[in-house]
Amino acid sequence: MSLPATLILAVAAVGRLVLGLLATVGRVTSFAFTALVRAVTPPYYPARFVSQLRAIGWDSLPVVGLTAIFTGSALAQQIYTGGSRFDAESTVPAVVVFGIVRELGPVLVGLMVAGRVASAMAAELGTMRVTEQLDAMTTLRTDAYRYLIAPRIVAATIALPAMVLVANVIGIMGGYLLSVWKLGFNPATYLTTTRKYLFVEDVWMSVVKAAVFGFVIALMGCYNGFRTAGGAAGVGRATTDAVVSAFMLILFSDLLITILAFG
Repeated sequence: MSLPATLILAVAAVGRLVLGLLATVGRVTSFAFTALVRAVTPPYYPARFVSQLRAIGWDSLPVVGLTAIFTGSALAQQIYTGGSRFDAESTVPAVVVFGIVRELGPVLVGLMVAGRVASAMAAELGTMRVTEQLDAMTTLRTDAYRYLIAPRIVAATIALPAMVLVANVIGIMGGYLLSVWKLGFNPATYLTTTRKYLFVEDVWMSVVKAAVFGFVIALMGCYNGFRTAGGAAGVGRATTDAVVSAFMLILFSDLLITILAFG
């Protein structure tokens, strides 16, 4: 094959990739816009919202709490070990509270909840799609967006900030416990330094990130589940795609928010 023909094939492949990506972005945007419009217009389904709030928020607290306390403890140990090389062991409380609240708390909670919730949403909605339950809802004049999608998106957007605030407290407590029991820090001094470097702006940024992550998690879970095709294999693909896409968007949006806020 000649060089011009090879270049044409390469450009065509890149073009197909770009067009496919743009088409996917368009479909996701249209899906999100439709869900948001349905969420703010009646009729509402408060029972569905409360049920999703419990499933997304309350049921995820154990794994979120364990993740936070282990991360806070490991972070304190790593900072102490690294700081000891520069005689900077006293920075442990400040860096722990700074790292947990600004970055690790929201991101780790988002990733853990995405693995648990986005997959569950995609599997449930995907099963409903392949078993024609969604078609039956349309036949019965029930708006699937209002009944199934909107409560999940609103519940996740509200539940994630609350869980992140809890995770921040638990993560800071994990760093405190390890620092006091193992590293020999004075409890009163540690808490004083933590309060000194805990800024309201950082807490608000943590909450904003969590709300965006919650929206992304529910959107990806619902979108991939709603568009499932191909039977049981399709449900498996939708579940995998929901988790992977939620992970990628969480990390991308975290970087974008961080640059916009602190860049």
